[in-house]
Amino acid sequence: MGTGNIPRLVVEFAIPAILGMLVNGAYQLIDSVFLGHGAGEIGLTAVTVAGPIMTVFMALSMLIGAGGNALCALRLGEGRHDEAENILGNTAVLGIIVSLSLAVLAHVPVFIEPLMTLSSATDNVRPYAREFIQIISLGCVFQIVGMGLNNFIRTAGAPNRAFMTMLIGAVGCTVFNAIFVLGMGMGVAGSAWATVCGMFISCCTVIWYFTKTPNVPIRLRRKYLPLKGKLCRSIISLGTASFAIQIGSAVSMVVTNYALAKYGAMDPIGADNALAAIGVVGRVAMFTILPLIGVSIAVQPLLGFNYGARLWERVKTTLRVGIIGATILGTVMWVLILIFAPQVINFFGINDAELVALAAFALRVNLIFLPIIGFQIVGSNYFQATGQPAKSIILSLTRQILFLIPLTLIFPETLPHILPMIDSLDAVYFAVPASDFLAIFTVLVFLIVEMRKINRRIADQKASGEYPPRAA
Repeated sequence: MGTGNIPRLVVEFAIPAILGMLVNGAYQLIDSVFLGHGAGEIGLTAVTVAGPIMTVFMALSMLIGAGGNALCALRLGEGRHDEAENILGNTAVLGIIVSLSLAVLAHVPVFIEPLMTLSSATDNVRPYAREFIQIISLGCVFQIVGMGLNNFIRTAGAPNRAFMTMLIGAVGCTVFNAIFVLGMGMGVAGSAWATVCGMFISCCTVIWYFTKTPNVPIRLRRKYLPLKGKLCRSIISLGTASFAIQIGSAVSMVVTNYALAKYGAMDPIGADNALAAIGVVGRVAMFTILPLIGVSIAVQPLLGFNYGARLWERVKTTLRVGIIGATILGTVMWVLILIFAPQVINFFGINDAELVALAAFALRVNLIFLPIIGFQIVGSNYFQATGQPAKSIILSLTRQILFLIPLTLIFPETLPHILPMIDSLDAVYFAVPASDFLAIFTVLVFLIVEMRKINRRIADQKASGEYPPRAA
C-alpha cells in the first residue's frame, strides 16, 4: 500500500468494495422486492417504518467496525502489528456487547413503541413493523460483528474475500426470502427471518477468515479479546463519523416519514401509500449511493496507511483517484435512473399508475446531484481515514442533519408558494438535492484547507532532505 501504483490499487480495492456494498445494501432491496410481490403495499410500508430503527443497527455496526478498521489501518502503516490485532479483537467483543443490548431493548415495549410512533407508524402498519424489527434484532449480532469485521478483511489485503463473505449472505437472504415469503406465505415475519439467516451465513464466513484461514496478516486471537479502555475509546472516536452518517440517515428518515404521512394524508394517495412508494424511492436512492461509499471504503486503508507512513504525495493521489472514480460511477448511475425510473419502481411490485408516476418523479428529483455527490462522500471519509474524526463528524452531519432535516420541514410549507406547480408532497423530495448541494460546497472548503496543510508538509520534507520518505 505504500509503494504500489495508486490507480491500480484503488481499482483492486474498489471493485470488491463496491460489489460488497451493493450486496450489503441488497438486503433491504431483497426484502422490499419480495414483500412488494408477496405482501403488497402493507409490507413495503412496514419496512419503511422499520427503516430508521434498522439504520440505527447499521450505525452501531459502522461505529465499531469502521472505527476499528480505520485505527487498524493506521497502526499497520506505522508498523505496529500486535496493536492492530488487539484492535481486531476489541472490535469483535464490542460488537457482541452492543448487539446483545439491542436485542434486549427491541423487545422492551417502553423502548420500541415510542420509536415506531416517532417513525410515523399507522395503526394498520404497527404490528407488522414491530414484528419485523424484533426478529431482525435477534440477528443483529451477526450484522454488527459480521459487517464490522468484514472491513478488516479488506485492510488485511483480501478485498475479494471481503466481497465473497458479503455475497454469500445476500444469496442466502434471497433464497430464504423466496422460501419463507413466496413459498410459505410468511409475509413480513418470513422476510425478517430470511434476513437473519443471510446475516448469520455472512458472519460465519468472516469469523472463519480470521480464525481458520492460513497466512492471514492479522488474526483474531483469544489473548486480544479482553477490552482495553484506551483502544475502545480510539475505536469509538474514529468510528463516530460513520456512526453520525447513519444516525443522521435514521433521523432524516424519521423526519421524512413524518412529512410523507402528514402531506400524504392531504393527498388522494393517502399516508400509507405515500410511505410505501417514497419508502421505495429512499431505498433505491440509498442503493445508488452505496457504490460511492464503496469507493470511499476502498481508499480508506490506502489513505490511512500512507498518512501514517507520512507519504503525503500518495495521500493526495489516492484522494484524487477516489474522487474521480466516484464521480464517474455517479454519472453512469444518474443516466440509468433518468431513463429507467418507472421500470425500477415497477420492480418492487408497485403497479398503480399514479403511485408509479409519483415515485418515478421523486426518484429523479432525489438524485439530481448524484454525479457529484461522490465528491462529498469520499471527501468526508478522507478525514476519518486520516485520524481526524472531529472534522469527519462535522462533514457527515451536514448532509443528513444540518441541511436535510430543516429543508424537509421547510420546503413543503414554502416551496408551493414559490413554485405553484409543486404541491407540498412533491416539495418533500426537493429537500434532498438542496442538502446535497450545500454539503458538497462545505466539503470543498474543508478539503482546500486540508490540501494546503499537506502541501506544506511536502515542502518541509523537501527542505529537510527527507523527501521522498520510505513507507513504514
